[in-house]
Amino acid sequence: MGLPLLLALAGGHQALAWWLLLLGGLSDAADGALARRAGGGSVWGARLDPLTDKILIAAPLIWLAASRALPLWAIWLLLARELLISGWRAGQGSGGPASWGGKAKTILQFLSLLLLLWPADWSLASGSGGGLPQLLHGIGWWLFWPSLLLALSSALGYMRQGRGDPPGTP
Repeated sequence: MGLPLLLALAGGHQALAWWLLLLGGLSDAADGALARRAGGGSVWGARLDPLTDKILIAAPLIWLAASRALPLWAIWLLLARELLISGWRAGQGSGGPASWGGKAKTILQFLSLLLLLWPADWSLASGSGGGLPQLLHGIGWWLFWPSLLLALSSALGYMRQGRGDPPGTP
């Protein structure tokens, strides 16, 4: 969904991009639920799922940085974290299962992106003056920052795990 989402944004089709992001997120959640229901999925799935999550989330993040809705340094920091963790996961025999912090980061990023990409012409009332999209964009901007903090703290947790430190070790 990353490429179609990026193409929709580039073509000025905000509503299509929003729906593609929502569909991608819902299909990821359904895939995870089905894998757990089937007994945990496969090593291949454990490696591929985080990669597809990163592509789905990176595409709109890059767009938001290019449109100056989010600062480039923050997106760079987040994408560097994602590459670091992807490299760590590639070295794990099990695919490196996601931590709770990593999962929370993904959910918060997803919610932030849905709000930041809310189409400007989607208002609940015709006389509202366009306040709803601005409000939702603002909430999405504020949700991005805790997601960045969760991304960095979960990366530290993965690195500690890779060193063999017990959980909670500074």
